[in-house]
Amino acid sequence: MHALRLPLFLSLLLPHAACALPPEQEKFWSELRVLCGQAYAGKIAESTSATDSAFADQTLVMHVRACGENEIKIPFHVGENRSRTWVITRTATGLRLKHDHRHEDGTADKITQYGGDTATVGTATQQDFPADTLTAELIPAAKTNVWSFLFSPQKSFSYRLVRESEGRRFRVEFDLTKPISAPPAPWGHP
Repeated sequence: MHALRLPLFLSLLLPHAACALPPEQEKFWSELRVLCGQAYAGKIAESTSATDSAFADQTLVMHVRACGENEIKIPFHVGENRSRTWVITRTATGLRLKHDHRHEDGTADKITQYGGDTATVGTATQQDFPADTLTAELIPAAKTNVWSFLFSPQKSFSYRLVRESEGRRFRVEFDLTKPISAPPAPWGHP
């Protein structure tokens, strides 16, 4: 009887265990977790698209708000707009980035959960996330997107978007030397 319960017990336990990552990704994950609970102001460091002008005169804030064993949530506030949260998850094959977009009432935007999985181990200071199939279906123009997080530990953290098909580049850099007060919760998250 006990032999039959062991597989069930293991199947319940394993989804909650941390997925093993290559050393480069493990170091990146650890450095990111050090920031948990902190918020940082940012500025546009690179932009090649007129559509990014909406960010130009806004206060940009990232808040490493929730750090679980397998998931880190980082709301990205643009002025009063609290609709964006970056969700980084450990998977069996590396790291995954999803963009969780919500309306002010907390409901999911029709364009949400786009992103992708790492295709390489990257480095301890940079992880790249090429667009996945869901992204190509939701946003056809974004099928060549590669999102990146770039770290200079204890100095800066950057979020970057590159869309080679259009020559588009967008990067926001956050100053890790000056934590700021945590902003309100992102829309749709307690």
